[in-house]
Amino acid sequence: MKKITVRELALCGVLAAVYAGVTLATASFAYGPIQFRIAEALCVIPFFAPVTSLGLFVGCLVANLFSPVTALDIVIGSAATLLGCLWTSRLRSRWLTPLPTVLVNAVMVGAMLAAVYTPDAFWQGFLLNGLQVGAGELAVMLVLGLPLASYLQRSRLIDRVLGTRRSAAQDRAAGTGNAR
Repeated sequence: MKKITVRELALCGVLAAVYAGVTLATASFAYGPIQFRIAEALCVIPFFAPVTSLGLFVGCLVANLFSPVTALDIVIGSAATLLGCLWTSRLRSRWLTPLPTVLVNAVMVGAMLAAVYTPDAFWQGFLLNGLQVGAGELAVMLVLGLPLASYLQRSRLIDRVLGTRRSAAQDRAAGTGNAR
């Protein structure tokens, strides 16, 4: 198991605070069956630094402590963010970074909302809630997440923050084509 550096831990703390703060600041449209959780755009960051999955999970957990939906959101919603981030960290193309977050949240949060709001008609509720959550996630990830991923790739901000350097082979694998 790889040790987490002080810089990585600090970045995780900052991301947790930003995720929770942005979600709570936009709470009127960040919770519920139709949601646009702007902070979910940050879920592209694990593509560049897998360790940041932990910070985003903690930020989501803190934000979900204030969920007006149900206490299940604390566990299921936070687990969905963690799984989406872990999946994102394993991708090979930044263009695919929105998909894990969208799919995992559509399924897990959609199922949770169906169980809470329509327990007698779970499958119909799951279909409706899953589509609504997935559509909101997709909108946020396309409008904010992909541009953020493009910026992070061009600027190498994560590499600079963490004090890391990528090899030419890693640059080619990430699709930048820029050797150091």
